[in-house]
Amino acid sequence: MTTTAPPFGRALCAMVTPFTDAGALDLDGAGRLADHLVTRGCDGLVLSGTTGESPTTTDTEKTELISAVREAVGDRATIVAGVGSADTRHTTALARAAQRAGADGLLVVTPYYSRPPQDALEAHFREVADASDLPVMLYDIPARTGTRVEPATLLRLAGHPRIVAVKDCAYDLLGTQRVLSRTDLAYYTGCDEYALALYATGGTGYVSTVANVIPGRMRAILDAHDAGRTAEAARLQLGASELIEAMMAAGLPGTVTAKALLHHLGLPGGPVRAPLRPAGREAADGLRAAYERLAADVTG
Repeated sequence: MTTTAPPFGRALCAMVTPFTDAGALDLDGAGRLADHLVTRGCDGLVLSGTTGESPTTTDTEKTELISAVREAVGDRATIVAGVGSADTRHTTALARAAQRAGADGLLVVTPYYSRPPQDALEAHFREVADASDLPVMLYDIPARTGTRVEPATLLRLAGHPRIVAVKDCAYDLLGTQRVLSRTDLAYYTGCDEYALALYATGGTGYVSTVANVIPGRMRAILDAHDAGRTAEAARLQLGASELIEAMMAAGLPGTVTAKALLHHLGLPGGPVRAPLRPAGREAADGLRAAYERLAADVTG
């Protein structure tokens, strides 16, 4: 393993896709939210991922979102576009469209439902990486896709010149360390509770859902660690754990909880698209209470 510059920054937000009250894509809101997140510490934005409701947005909406966010943030942050699907041909077409729309990189999730074996999975990722000139972040989230990107497969894929990063939601820290120790792949945790743990063991940063509502707090964890203030970094991480649990581990998808809190904060988000449903009153009240307790924490 050698130390390389972060290909997409360190503090990345898995940004929600704002919709209007009528359910249409809210491009103005997307630009305002993107500007807010970058101003408060995000150096990268991941669009049309899980949190961005990619299964229920059209191809046209995905490219329009990239263009609107690029216009809003300029060169102040990288844009990583989610282009993954269950179909290799569709994914390669989305990859080329994302490049034309102004993305800096691609997030490519494991094909879902068909559960391809590892050799087919490897061939899929290679074909997508060959479809454009953009660097690729592989998205390993077996709980949603049904298929793990095995460490041995990642070791082979690390040799591809455009496969440069992994968004790690596999919950296998030993497997992650195996790949980290043998490759130059940049590892971003997609699990907010692992932000400090992975960073401290050689990870590059995070792709955070919780950063939609606490972008500065999540960035401060990395900054404290970089400055050698490891106790402060741990305190910041642990202090955010109640909100992380409320948003990510209390039975509702992160998209639903993030949009509920964005509404509370007066920030663009809007409704979720079916089959997702908005947070109920009890859940929303609990989210707001957890957020307000964290906001009131002045101990760091």
